[in-house]
Amino acid sequence: MAKLKLDLHDIYNRGAQIDAELERIMREAVDKRIPTVEIIPGKGSGQLKKKVIRFLQQKRVKALYHRLEKDSKNHGRLFVHFRH
Repeated sequence: MAKLKLDLHDIYNRGAQIDAELERIMREAVDKRIPTVEIIPGKGSGQLKKKVIRFLQQKRVKALYHRLEKDSKNHGRLFVHFRH
């Protein structure tokens, strides 16, 4: 099972770049029919994770994927599942 991975540690403080990377990875998953995207905002204070979730909850973005899963073993990781 193929999976895309996006680690946001390197760009945690660049809002526009974070949005662009999230947009890119979501589009790539849809175009290549990848079933899962792993997004790693990191643990930290939780602000980056909240930003990622807000991005994913936008109506136009939410229409692209099937469900969002918060990793129960690692709260610094999210999985976005697609139904193609």
